[in-house]
Amino acid sequence: MARAQDELLSTEIVNRGMENSGPYAGSLSFSVRVRRGLPDFLNSVNLKYVKLGYSYLLSPVFYFLTAPVFIVIFSAQIGKLFIWQDFCPQCDPIGALFIVGLLGLIIYIYLDLSPRSTYLVDFACYRPPNELKISKDEFIELAKKSGKFNGAAIEFQRRALKNSGIGDETYMPRVVFQPGHKITLKDGREEAAMVMFGAVDDLLAATKIRPRDIRILIVNCGILNTTPSLSSMVINHYKLRHDIHSFNIGGMGCAAGIIAIDLAKDLLKAYPGCYALVVSTEVVSYTWYSGNDMDMLLPNCLFRIGAAAMLLSSCRSDRWRSKYELKQLVRTHRGMDTRSFKSIQLREDAERNQGLSVSKDLVEVGGHAIKANITTLGPLVLPVSEQVHFFTNLLFKKRNSPYIPNYKLAFEHACILATSKKVLDEIQKNLELTEEYMEASRKTLERFGNTSSSSVWYELAYLEANTRIKRGDRIWQLGFGSGFKCNSVVWKALGNVGKPERSPWIQDSN
Repeated sequence: MARAQDELLSTEIVNRGMENSGPYAGSLSFSVRVRRGLPDFLNSVNLKYVKLGYSYLLSPVFYFLTAPVFIVIFSAQIGKLFIWQDFCPQCDPIGALFIVGLLGLIIYIYLDLSPRSTYLVDFACYRPPNELKISKDEFIELAKKSGKFNGAAIEFQRRALKNSGIGDETYMPRVVFQPGHKITLKDGREEAAMVMFGAVDDLLAATKIRPRDIRILIVNCGILNTTPSLSSMVINHYKLRHDIHSFNIGGMGCAAGIIAIDLAKDLLKAYPGCYALVVSTEVVSYTWYSGNDMDMLLPNCLFRIGAAAMLLSSCRSDRWRSKYELKQLVRTHRGMDTRSFKSIQLREDAERNQGLSVSKDLVEVGGHAIKANITTLGPLVLPVSEQVHFFTNLLFKKRNSPYIPNYKLAFEHACILATSKKVLDEIQKNLELTEEYMEASRKTLERFGNTSSSSVWYELAYLEANTRIKRGDRIWQLGFGSGFKCNSVVWKALGNVGKPERSPWIQDSN
């Protein structure tokens, strides 16, 4: 009974056409289809995640309030060690102590002991060559000719593509359709090199940064993990410095891009005044599944070639040339829940074909992760007026009619991971987002498909190409993936962002 209450179901009336026989021959027939759906984000708020959000908010406030006080007191105590009358007989001792305390406060401000900001200098998204473009019809034809799929598998992929929201100009490696093709490290490395180096080349050209100036390198790719690592491939190709701090993040799915940004932020605190290069990608030829298990065919229809490269800095002198400042980053992990943990898995079928298995619970468990994440993020980004309403509601225990904050007041733009049309529809409905907020995600899904962790950067590139970003705008990037994880990052535009010279979107208009 408890299980039935926990499940969140949605219904859909399906027209099955005219009955051909039986007592109702000649009349229309309808059926009701029941599906699992996302939890209603706006119906309830888990106080555990609200408290977590406020703890993130108040920690730096406590630091800023207490650090100057301690420095003033310390400076005043140092001042007592001096005999002021020996130097200035007319000086008031209390005034002298005040002057010393003031000097200590000035030193504190000058040294700026507060955490350094993280700046996004620029980013670049890879645009694959036109010969890799593939339409939905061509995808199905090549899948048939490959001889790897039975009729049911072909029909499943046809329906999935039709409802996916993906257009006819996405990019796929044709090698996966070759009859008798097996996944090889050679194919994976070649695709990884193509997309990673393509994105990094565009980034270096845009920023004019020399490769030897990069001291931190982070590469994330979910499925392909080679020896040497993908980060070592980048180091070797660009001849990066020998003392570079390099990291390779694997197996963390579509949410890994924001995890890489979080790691870069922490490393820039440890090594201030340097540049961090983050590369996010997924190797489609290595995620391809050549079997007939329905729960493993969906990634074939959604994943497409793509990669993004980001250059970050904690140096204050880079603020003037940077596009964005990192304001908030919140990570949520639901791996302690078994259904969440098993919702996306890399496994082999009965014929030992490797692929990603997607559970029927994915939409539901993903919804719970998103709900937890945005509940934690709320106190960090919502206007004071919204938080006052929310706190008033908590104080008076209005459980039957809770006040739900309006998250649209926290951001001017949203870049939600372009997974599939169904997921975007559910998120839009539950968060009550307008089409304007969803435009970048839907356009990216249609034009480039699901490029995994780099998807949110193609969406930001879309906003830039259409000159939507103005000074002070806040951009929310939301990523989620296997584990199950959901991560949010909020950027603030440091100036009006004009149309960039290099963009995967601008080439479409040329």
